[in-house]
Amino acid sequence: MEKIIDENKQGEKLILDQKEGNQRKLFIESYGCQMNFSDSEIVASILSENGFNTTQNLEDADLVLVNTCSIRDKAEQTVRKRLEKYNAVKKINPNMKVGVLGCMAERLKSKFLEEEKIVDLVVGPDAYKDLPNLVAEVDEGRNAVNVILSKEETYGDIAPVRLNSNGVTAFVSITRGCDNMCTFCVVPFTRGRERSRDPQSIIEEINDLWSKGFKEVTLLGQNVDSYLWYGGGLKKDFSKASDLQKATAVNFSQLLEMCAKAQPKMRFRFSTSNPQDMTLDVIETMAKHNNICNYIHLPVQSGSNRILQEMNRQHTREEYFEMIDNIKRLIPDCAISQDMIAGFPTETEQDHQDTLSLMEYVKYDFGFMFAYSERPGTMAERKMEDDVPEDTKKRRLQEIINLQQQHSLYRTEQHLGKVEEVLIEKSSKKSDAHWSGRNSQNTVVVFPKEHYKVGDFVNVKITDCTTATLIGEAVGYSENN
Repeated sequence: MEKIIDENKQGEKLILDQKEGNQRKLFIESYGCQMNFSDSEIVASILSENGFNTTQNLEDADLVLVNTCSIRDKAEQTVRKRLEKYNAVKKINPNMKVGVLGCMAERLKSKFLEEEKIVDLVVGPDAYKDLPNLVAEVDEGRNAVNVILSKEETYGDIAPVRLNSNGVTAFVSITRGCDNMCTFCVVPFTRGRERSRDPQSIIEEINDLWSKGFKEVTLLGQNVDSYLWYGGGLKKDFSKASDLQKATAVNFSQLLEMCAKAQPKMRFRFSTSNPQDMTLDVIETMAKHNNICNYIHLPVQSGSNRILQEMNRQHTREEYFEMIDNIKRLIPDCAISQDMIAGFPTETEQDHQDTLSLMEYVKYDFGFMFAYSERPGTMAERKMEDDVPEDTKKRRLQEIINLQQQHSLYRTEQHLGKVEEVLIEKSSKKSDAHWSGRNSQNTVVVFPKEHYKVGDFVNVKITDCTTATLIGEAVGYSENN
């Protein structure tokens, strides 16, 4: 799956400034990928305009929403447990309403509403603007559901409320949906077809973030590389666009350049990339602008051409290597991370060895590695037998993780002795006397606080490292500050 799931953020409760005059309380929790957390900011913004302030106290809530993920079975089981907890509280506070948002909502609407009767409200990822109407339905004592997938909705006109923000880094959504029908992935069915957001609204949001003191933006989408704006509409319909629309269309490389030029002192990242859609001009744009970070998350999923074909990935091992070579040629110090699935149906020991040899070739900086778990509604679930034994999956996954650990240490050691620009984000988890931030390659760097503060760009000399963290000492502000 082309989305990074940060285990530390799962179940994070969102809280924002209280709006005067709002009488009702909203409790919202998010699970899954960064897109879900970004969507929760949109939901909070819409409901803030309709009488709701957020609360972190479940017992006080008039409306409880959980933003859900269907990527892995573990995420679904966690959400089910939370729904049981909400319903226990509901017995004490019968006026409280419970709703499910996001990918799981689309997939399990009738089960939640009719069979199990555990929620009052089910809202899919494209229906958040309908929330005020749906809440009104629920207030009248009726169940409410809207999981219709849109061909147009991008939420480009909603200014997201930044929730639980460090005030330094922010996510800006640029595309919704996905057209890549990878056989293991449920996203095209839960988030619909691919469409892009108007570039002008993206630049306006970035300018607004800069004016509020933010220093770094990550452009977000299920598949950012296939961003294509030609006046609105689905990516797949671009072939029917007029000559003028085609001539004035904006692709991802052009959007990236527009962002870099709009705010030259702001840092830019993007996630997630798909190997089949990433073009050379994106890498060239990155190389041209210092404020575009030297980091690409480039999920490969498997190193075996046969398995890639079974997954319906539109790239081969050889094409992937060519892309890696181009990245390293144009941006020698670019960090690259991976997603990898162990034990996909029919995977043989040779296929697994192909994955390990691909990892040896690339030597990723870090990765997100999972054993295959069958997701209901996907092509793999419908047409393939989950035939790799569980203990084989676990062993192969462990071998992938062990190799990645070696490569991660190899990559962090390459930073030793160098002076690197770090954007301070927060205090270090392990020591209140140290700051924590990231360098251009997305590696965490910790160093003594001294007189620096959150939001500063600081040059740090790297003196030590672990597999995941760089340790150093500040030598002064960077010229970006």
